[in-house]
Amino acid sequence: FVNWQFDNGSKPQFIIISQSTGDTTAPEYEGRLTLFRSTGSLELRDLKLSDSGEYTVTIQDGMNQPIGRTTLNVYEPVSNVNVSLLSSDLIEFNSSVSLFCSSSGSSLSFLWMKDGSEVTDSERVQINTNEENSNLTIVNVTRNDKGSYTCHVSNLVSSVISDPVKISVSYGPDNVQIEVYPSKEHHEKGSDINLTCSADSTPSAEYQWFLNGDKLTSSGPLLRLINIQMSQSGNYSCQAFNSKTLISQTSEPSPVSVHVNQSDLIEHRASGLINCSVSTGSSLSFRWMNGSSEVTAADRVQFTDGNSSLNIVSVSRYDSGPFRCEVFNPISNGTSDSVNFTLYFYTVSWFTLKNGPDHMRLTVNGLNITAFSAGSNLSMLCLAESNPPAQLQWGFRGNLVNATGTMLELFHVRADQSGPYSCLAFNNRTNLYSNVTTHITISSNQCFSSSSAVVGWILSVIFRQVVNKFLL
Repeated sequence: FVNWQFDNGSKPQFIIISQSTGDTTAPEYEGRLTLFRSTGSLELRDLKLSDSGEYTVTIQDGMNQPIGRTTLNVYEPVSNVNVSLLSSDLIEFNSSVSLFCSSSGSSLSFLWMKDGSEVTDSERVQINTNEENSNLTIVNVTRNDKGSYTCHVSNLVSSVISDPVKISVSYGPDNVQIEVYPSKEHHEKGSDINLTCSADSTPSAEYQWFLNGDKLTSSGPLLRLINIQMSQSGNYSCQAFNSKTLISQTSEPSPVSVHVNQSDLIEHRASGLINCSVSTGSSLSFRWMNGSSEVTAADRVQFTDGNSSLNIVSVSRYDSGPFRCEVFNPISNGTSDSVNFTLYFYTVSWFTLKNGPDHMRLTVNGLNITAFSAGSNLSMLCLAESNPPAQLQWGFRGNLVNATGTMLELFHVRADQSGPYSCLAFNNRTNLYSNVTTHITISSNQCFSSSSAVVGWILSVIFRQVVNKFLL
């Protein structure tokens, strides 16, 4: 005699009773089970959630009547996991966002992930979960909350990860800064200067430039001062504005000093003589300073006329100053001003070196990236340290193109415009040239066999041949 019973917590019911005269099966189990009389085992097929519960078997063999019990848990696999974003257009510190995760299945567990890391409850993050869904709420969002969010749903028999939902947060601008290139204390009249403004901002900030507090007509992150004049000396600042947060911030002023070049020296080819004269005084001693360092006699450095004259042989860019003359006697002393040429009681000359081009830089759209999608607009900026400013020529795939100047602009680029782009610089005073090459990839991860070194060598050869023709 074998008797199987099932208890789902409400009322026990028989499943099958097997006697020597035959088997009796409950109607709801017809066709779903098999009883093995030799062992008393029961096989149950086509499981349902309602089959979860306690099973009891009684086997009577003569006077013995052992009883066995076991528990069966049936789970519905996880499916249909979906995450919905209940708010958008988020602004830092002023918005809250909610993510709702729903799923089919039984005995579900929920886990929220952001960029591969678990999201947990905190002062600003609230997670409310039941057996069917989970809700993630972030109050007073910050820029650190932006990212890709997924909902992980699981039970003992399966697990499913939702499609990612991206959260964007508008913030800034802040950390507004100006970079002046070339970076120097004084800029020669007639030279070219590039001022670049940057800010931490999403979406990208809009920029407006100011000189001594007066609004300029120029806008955008790049301010180009071509053939700069004395009247353009002053404090430059830029204001960044975010059209989403409606916040604006102005950079610290960046001084630009323009002076007239009084000597025309070529690096390594000329000598520079500076004289220090004093209108009154006696028993004078002279000491020269280059920046914060004292100038001392050396192979290239000579003092004459009681140290009142400084002669530098075969000048280099490191000899450009600013130089100051310190004059003293037993009862008084004085130091020249490194900016003003005419002093209260003596005069010091100033000279500017001709050098370069070198230390070239090439950026695309103001960034150090080289991969873009078809249809993009590209603005390539070429910079070189050179005095006087270098004359620039652009090249593509080892051939010169009809483009000169610091900027090469390409509109609605195509995949066949991928390849090495080069900028060649020539200084018509030092008769030196240099080049820089970058590889641009458009809508493709294709690798190019030409290296920067090879392309640069080809362009250098071409540049030698044509420089006198189109640059001088």
